Amino acid sequence: MPGFADSFWSSDYAAGLGVLFEKLQQGVKENRQVLTIARMRAEAEETYSSHLANVVPAAEKVSGGFSRDEGATVRKAYDGIKSEMQDASANHHRIASSIRDLVVSPFSRWCDAHESRLQDSQDDLQSRIKAHDRQAESVKKLRSVYFNKCRLMEDLEEENKLGFQEPESSPKNNTTPNIPEIKVQEDEYEPEEDVFEIGDEIYQTDQIKQILLQMLSTIKMGEHKVAILGTYQNVSTGSDIVEYVQRHMGGTSISYAERIGQDLITNGFLRLIGNVGSVFANSSKMNYQWKTKAFQLAGIPEKKVPLNRTFSMPSNNSEVGGDSPVFGNVSEYLANWNVMPSRAHPDETPRQRLQREAKEADDKYKLGVKRLDELRCDLEEAIFLHLKFLERCEFDRLKAIKTVILDFSGAIGNVIPSLQSTVDKMMLFQETIQPQGDLRYLLENYRTGCFVPKTVVYENYYNKADEQTFGVDLEARARADKKRVPVIVTTILTYLDHHYPDLEGDEARRGVWLVDVPLAQTHKLRARVNDGKQFSADILAEYDVPTVASLLKLYLLELPDSLVSSHVYEIIRTIYNNPTANGTENSRVAVLQQTLSQLRLTNIATLDACMNHFTRLIDLTSADEVYVTALAAVLAPCILRPRTQTSLTLEEKHAYKLVRDLLAHKDHIFAELKRMSTLSHSTSVTTQRSRAISTDESNRKALMEERNRALLEKANANRSRATSPAPSPRGHRRDRSSGGPETRFPIQTSPTTSSDRQRSSLANIGSITGPNLTKRSSLDVPDGGDLPNTSEGPNQQHKQTDSIGGSKESEKRDSISSSNRTSAKFIGGRRVPTAPGSETSRGVTLEDKPMED
Repeated sequence: MPGFADSFWSSDYAAGLGVLFEKLQQGVKENRQVLTIARMRAEAEETYSSHLANVVPAAEKVSGGFSRDEGATVRKAYDGIKSEMQDASANHHRIASSIRDLVVSPFSRWCDAHESRLQDSQDDLQSRIKAHDRQAESVKKLRSVYFNKCRLMEDLEEENKLGFQEPESSPKNNTTPNIPEIKVQEDEYEPEEDVFEIGDEIYQTDQIKQILLQMLSTIKMGEHKVAILGTYQNVSTGSDIVEYVQRHMGGTSISYAERIGQDLITNGFLRLIGNVGSVFANSSKMNYQWKTKAFQLAGIPEKKVPLNRTFSMPSNNSEVGGDSPVFGNVSEYLANWNVMPSRAHPDETPRQRLQREAKEADDKYKLGVKRLDELRCDLEEAIFLHLKFLERCEFDRLKAIKTVILDFSGAIGNVIPSLQSTVDKMMLFQETIQPQGDLRYLLENYRTGCFVPKTVVYENYYNKADEQTFGVDLEARARADKKRVPVIVTTILTYLDHHYPDLEGDEARRGVWLVDVPLAQTHKLRARVNDGKQFSADILAEYDVPTVASLLKLYLLELPDSLVSSHVYEIIRTIYNNPTANGTENSRVAVLQQTLSQLRLTNIATLDACMNHFTRLIDLTSADEVYVTALAAVLAPCILRPRTQTSLTLEEKHAYKLVRDLLAHKDHIFAELKRMSTLSHSTSVTTQRSRAISTDESNRKALMEERNRALLEKANANRSRATSPAPSPRGHRRDRSSGGPETRFPIQTSPTTSSDRQRSSLANIGSITGPNLTKRSSLDVPDGGDLPNTSEGPNQQHKQTDSIGGSKESEKRDSISSSNRTSAKFIGGRRVPTAPGSETSRGVTLEDKPMED
């Protein structure tokens, strides 16, 4: 059964925790309800006891009765009734005292302490989430500043390129008599113009009228004060216009939305105010005024206010800057107006200044992302600790209520046997309470998501992926490493193969992937290697083997998309939801092969390397079905995740079933994938793989140059505008990797036949060092096997040696002699050697061939 630590996660952290704390606060109210019942029952018993005690004194007030006949039988009956009344009063008083002593007082103190624990935990997590959100907003602002600086630098380069042309290319020296002129009338509406090109679409007058009517009615407009010039009416920010275009006009990316805004300026519907030029950009700092032509064409009256350019000094009785549109802004404008060059950089040109500012903005953005990543890691560690603590608190609460009902029923049942039937019913109710079942019910009905960390990745303006390792797209990381499989994956798998023989027994080796490693310990190792650079196994040697394995699982969880892409999740769901439609097991495997062939080459190669490692571990340690089931459950979220987690996907087992099939049919599936990759490579020139639409702006400069050339052709041809130079939706494609079939899978990640993978024990490690060694035993490797060299030549191939020795069935378990094992111990997750001496290099050697594409 999953616990709190794996059930109440969400993309913004707050939503999942909000559901949990709502249920925990409901438990606090349930405690108060139980306490109210016990308290009021004690008060009722006390009141009843008091009334019973008043019965005999009231009867004794009657004089001349039974007091005169001391020996009468009727007197004895009367005395017996009085005694029963007094005993009943004492019994009910005892019940009230027992309920207060056994239930009300201790349970009330426990409820207060429980509520305080929950409140402290909630306050701590809320403060951490707020700090994380503030840093996330700061990172967004720093990213915007950095991108704007880069845009300004590019614009300056464009101006320099156009401003310093050669004399023969200048328009003034062109003797061509027919030079077309482009005249732009700002405030006049031309009714004869009946065709408008906005983005990639061409609209008639009626269509553009409807579009402008909706835009002017929907987009937020207001006033904007410009120093010296005054106040402008009907002004909208660039970010508001881009947001409208993305929502209502099919703007699939920010660059396309900016292109539509630029077309609105070109057609005379908008104009930039407060800045020089007529460039449209997605910025909340850039303001655009809707021109008269837009209002006339849409048929909406324009709000006009006389432009006030006069200064008004505030009087003594009026508020400062009361009626003046510019007072209060002049000081700010003059403060930012730096006439003299900076003393720190006196000889700096505008281009150098922009480069320096862009570099400073980039450095601040990097620091902000790094700080945000540290806050995110700290927040996730705190959430893990608090969720485990809250799970114990909720379990203790349920057990406490069970104990309270037992004490409550005992306080009544021990005093009044006549209430035994009531007590039996209460005991029955007490027996029906199942704390474990209630906890399972809470998890099954209120889970919000498994632990899938969302890493904020540093986005370099020029599309470089050399600052981070975790959270970076798998293919981008592999391209940066110039490998088909990222270096971090091959390094970790090779390190584990080297150090499996150091562990005591096959049980310990199998348990490496099932150990619950503290997240803080994994984050420490993650911080050591998360610099985007290739690292050696010396860093991994400082930590124990389960921590290294946990690092690989965390790397796969932090990928933007799962190893088996979420795009094929619905296909895999169909495969396992309709087993009868797929026929036999062989047909299901064939469908899985076709589905996995849609993945990128890097994903397939990485998946092959991982599955080869796990199948070897299962075979060489003779793992049983219980272990394979547990391993598949652990690896399922690392291999396949849905795009969005919902209450339905949390209960689905498609990822687990996929991992089981990959482990069971690994050779058949990946052998067929290699064959299919060879066939598809021969036709890769004519058949290209579709690619998702990119939102990066790394080619913005090239697109602007092409757009300028298209506008120039329009002017020379004196005809309607040419098709927009931006790439059409059909152009967003990713070419299949180039190179021969031998480069499709440069890593020999698995044997081609099942006979190549033999099951053997880990015995006779002493024989490995012999001169006539032809086979190795279990997970041992020949001497001299090192971790992959990151500076390999281009012709080296990624090989995985899997020499499995041993033929005796009796030598399959725990056969590594202690004489050949390096003595070491792990303290707090770090590896500390206890005896000097060099350690024989053992393990599987992975050599990755560089990518050719």
